[in-house]
Amino acid sequence: MTQILRMIARRVGMGVITLFFVSILTFVSVQVLPGDLAQATLGQSATPEALAEFRKEVGLNEPAFARYVSWLKGMSHGDLGRSLANGKEISDVIQVRLKNTLFLGVYAASIAVPLAMIFGILAALYRDSASDKIINATALTAISLPEFFVSYILVVLFAGLGWFPALASIRPDMSLSDRLYVSFLPALTLTFAVTAHMMRMTRAAIVNILSYPYIEMARLKGVRPWRIIVAHAVPNAISPIVNVVALNLAYLLTGVVVVEVVFGYPGLGQLMVDAVTKRDVIVVQSVTIIFASAYVLLNLAADIISTIANPRILHAKRDAWS
Repeated sequence: MTQILRMIARRVGMGVITLFFVSILTFVSVQVLPGDLAQATLGQSATPEALAEFRKEVGLNEPAFARYVSWLKGMSHGDLGRSLANGKEISDVIQVRLKNTLFLGVYAASIAVPLAMIFGILAALYRDSASDKIINATALTAISLPEFFVSYILVVLFAGLGWFPALASIRPDMSLSDRLYVSFLPALTLTFAVTAHMMRMTRAAIVNILSYPYIEMARLKGVRPWRIIVAHAVPNAISPIVNVVALNLAYLLTGVVVVEVVFGYPGLGQLMVDAVTKRDVIVVQSVTIIFASAYVLLNLAADIISTIANPRILHAKRDAWS
C-alpha cells in the first residue's frame, strides 16, 4: 500500500508539472495568433484610440507575463477569473458546458467500451479466421476515417432520413430520453473514433496471454475456449486493456472539439473554439487545463487499477527507478 501511495504521489507531482507547462504553451499559442480580443470585438474598422481604450478596460494593456501570473495565482486558489469577452464568471460558464461534455463522453463510452471488449475477445478467440479478418479490416477502416468525415456521413445517412436531428442542441430542461436521442449522432461518431483502437488492443493483449504455458495446460485439460478467455486470459490482460481504455476515455473528453463543432453541441469543445475565435485567452486556458487534467487523472486511475490487478508492474517500476 505504501508503494502504491508513493506511486500516486509521484504521478500527481508529474501531473501538476505537466499542467503548468500546458498552461504556458496555451497562453503563448494564443498570444502569437494574429489580432486580439479588442480587434475581434470591435472589428477591423475600429480606430486605434477605441482599440486602446478597450484593451485598457479588459486589462490587455498589461504585459503578457503579468497577465499570465495573475491568472495562475487565481487558478491556484480555484478562481478561473472572468471572461474577457463578456465579463461572466468562467466557472459558471464552464460548469454547464462541462456537464454537457461529460454526458456526451459517458454516452459514447457506454457504447464503445462494451463493443470493443466483445469484438476484441471474439477476434482473439477466432484469430486468423474470416471473422477475425473482417473485424480487423473494419477496425482499420474506422481508425483511418477522421471524425469530421464520419460526422458528415452520419448526418447524411440518419439526419437525411429524418431519424435523428443534424444538430445536437441540448437544453438544461430536456429529459434524459430527449438528451440521448438528440446526442445520438455525436456519440456514435465518438464511438467510431475510439472503439477500433480499444478493440485491437484488447485482441492483442488476449492473444499474447493465450501463448503462455498455463493457457496451453488449460487447453490440454479440456477447458472450453470461452472459459479460457474469460477466466484466464482476460484477468491477466487487464493492465494493457485498462491503459488503452483510459487513454480513449480521455480522448472522448478532450477530442470532442471537432464533433461538437460539427453538430453544434454546447460543450467545452465548442466553447474553446468560440473563445479562440474571440481571442478570449482566459477561457482558452481554463478549458485547456480541464482537458489536460482529464488526461492526467485518467492515466493515474489506469496506473492504479493496473498495479492493483498486476502487482508485478509496481515491482518492475521500482526496479527501473532504483
